[in-house]
Amino acid sequence: MRFALGCDHGGFSLKQRVAAVVIAAGHEVVDCGTDSDCSVDYPDFARKVGETILAHRAERGILLCGSGVGISVAANKIPGIRAGVCHDTYSAHQGVEHDDMNVLCIGARIVGEEVAVELVRAFVSAKFTNEERHLRRLNKLRQIEQDALAGKFS
Repeated sequence: MRFALGCDHGGFSLKQRVAAVVIAAGHEVVDCGTDSDCSVDYPDFARKVGETILAHRAERGILLCGSGVGISVAANKIPGIRAGVCHDTYSAHQGVEHDDMNVLCIGARIVGEEVAVELVRAFVSAKFTNEERHLRRLNKLRQIEQDALAGKFS
């Protein structure tokens, strides 16, 4: 599986370690930036990761910023992206298994490196269950996206 990896300056310190964990698990990394700890805008990297997934150049993504929140909000603006901030391993795997979460967001200033490693391992190894109740809920999420795109929330 390919994972798109992106971060802003707040998540840059964890980026190489996260990439190494994904590769060690037998997967590929598509690097969507940033390439330094110089101040940048997190929406740019959320967009790059989302576009990479939607273009089928990666199946899932991992985003890093200081808190995980801003980059998650930005990623969730993209129809088809289901991003979750996870700072515990249960959420990191359950978000995939039940909600078909396709982007893991981590706050690099919230969790330490070893916790981030465990979060990535849980996310990378998880699979959507395809159970009827989860499919039903996923379809409702897709309908919300379609209604928003059609302007039904104005």
